[in-house]
Amino acid sequence: MVKTPLVVVAEAWQASEAKMAPSPKMAQDSLGLVSNCQFWLQKLSIWEQASTLETQQDICLHLPRFQEFLMQVYQSLKEMNSNTAVERVPIIGQVLTKSCWNPFILAYDESQKILIWCLCCLINKEPQNSGESELNSWTRVRANHGLLSHLLSAFRFDIKEFGVFTQGLGYEPVDYCPGVLENMVLSLVSELKESRSDGFNTPSRMAPERVTSLSRVCIPLVTLPDIKPLLEALLTYHGHGSQEILWPEFFEAVNEAFLLRKISLPMSAIISLWLRHLPSLEKAMVHLFEKLISSERNCLRRTESYIQASWLPQAACHPAIFRMVDEMFRITLLETDGAPEILALLQVFTRCFVEALERENKQLRFALQTYFPYATPSLATMLLQLPEAIQGCQLQPLQYISDLLREAVEDQTYGSQGHPFESWFFFVHFGGWVNTVAELLLKSEDDPPVALLWLLAFYYSPQDGRLQREQTMVELKAVLGRLRTLFRSTSLTATDLQALENSTTEARPAWRQLVRRLLLDFLLWAPGGHAIARETIALMAGTDELTHEIIGFLDQTLYRWEHLGIEPPRSGKLARELLQELRAQV
Repeated sequence: MVKTPLVVVAEAWQASEAKMAPSPKMAQDSLGLVSNCQFWLQKLSIWEQASTLETQQDICLHLPRFQEFLMQVYQSLKEMNSNTAVERVPIIGQVLTKSCWNPFILAYDESQKILIWCLCCLINKEPQNSGESELNSWTRVRANHGLLSHLLSAFRFDIKEFGVFTQGLGYEPVDYCPGVLENMVLSLVSELKESRSDGFNTPSRMAPERVTSLSRVCIPLVTLPDIKPLLEALLTYHGHGSQEILWPEFFEAVNEAFLLRKISLPMSAIISLWLRHLPSLEKAMVHLFEKLISSERNCLRRTESYIQASWLPQAACHPAIFRMVDEMFRITLLETDGAPEILALLQVFTRCFVEALERENKQLRFALQTYFPYATPSLATMLLQLPEAIQGCQLQPLQYISDLLREAVEDQTYGSQGHPFESWFFFVHFGGWVNTVAELLLKSEDDPPVALLWLLAFYYSPQDGRLQREQTMVELKAVLGRLRTLFRSTSLTATDLQALENSTTEARPAWRQLVRRLLLDFLLWAPGGHAIARETIALMAGTDELTHEIIGFLDQTLYRWEHLGIEPPRSGKLARELLQELRAQV
């Protein structure tokens, strides 16, 4: 049997569909499909009878749900032949026909593609009886009547598939006028650019009401490649007034498409989007948190790649965005009581932000005070260097950092803010300094400097008052003294370290975490530590949470060494082996 053009099309699209298999999450039984078809047929009938603003709003509101419904239809149709589909859902043809003539539906995301999949499912490749031939004719009549040509006018095909469609329907490619949409977009972009405020009282070519209307029309179109220049022009258009003239739903639609990687935008448009619509920035942060939570725990290399891909560090070079993102981190830290995972995330984000800042500003366009208003300028300048910038001479800058922080926290001589949490929150952005402090204290033969003891005590217990922190420093000095003694021991055992961990009189979780941190550092650096590392960690990792804590320490250590470019061969090899073994256990 000779295949008709539409049969060829159906086969081509089914082959294409195999490469992009959609999610089956909306699959339901036939009764559910009939019920949903009835609901949406009623909606579609209402939408085609009126073109009021309220109707357009209702369409835009329901577009995501309608696309899920179309996917449900497709999942059902591909599991049955066309006759069975029509018998079980007699109104399926009406639903698809009305859908194909609704410009909002055709323009939204992948709805048009799913519609073609549905239509292809209704075509019998080799009709066996008159009923099947009639169904093919029904589909073909509607296609030749203009349904598919209307659908294709906003759809991009591989050139071979496009030719099959156009020849089969009796149209030439030129009839689709692909340049019409492009010219319309360019015209609107040019008009928007000329309408921008230039500091003079020149009359605007485009009225604010028209800009508002244009942003509303673009809501279902945001994923179309040809619309991208118009999206950018709208996002960077500010008009002449102080009041926002773009629709909130427009910002939401663009942000959603951007976060799901359905569109790309230049940095100027991203910054404008997040500055003009704070909920979009908040959603971008929540999206990042959700992605990190669903990924492998304690893997900072992957965390860094997710953060870089979010474009948040790059956008944060604008001080207003940085301050808003930073505030979200502050709230998250408070709500999680300083969870180690959130601290690690903040520190990786800060590293990515500093790198982006260095790329964008060889000389800072904004004073550091605009990013960190609660820190002294000299302290901000020092911490922003990151420890790797001053390798080999860390003691002096660390003492300087400690003096400035201690002055802000205890003497309260800088500014009126002076709350310990603000100083701590600023300091924890740069966790690499704390790692440097711990290693220096552990490997030094001299008495530990008070300034470094204070830094560790403050980092792990910022809520302590002066007297309590001094007591912590005394206990910390004693632990370091015993570790230095063990450092030189020739008969070191795992029980020696376990005894040290259990001997401390301090019971607070933060103190216990600090001691474990020093013990783990000891295992990596002490001459006899490598031989007892596995046995010691087995004794320390009494719970899943403690195991995760140790995994986090090893991952952060390797991540830091990688950025410093100073990974010690033996310690690095041991850390990687331990990390791999512990990850296999959880």
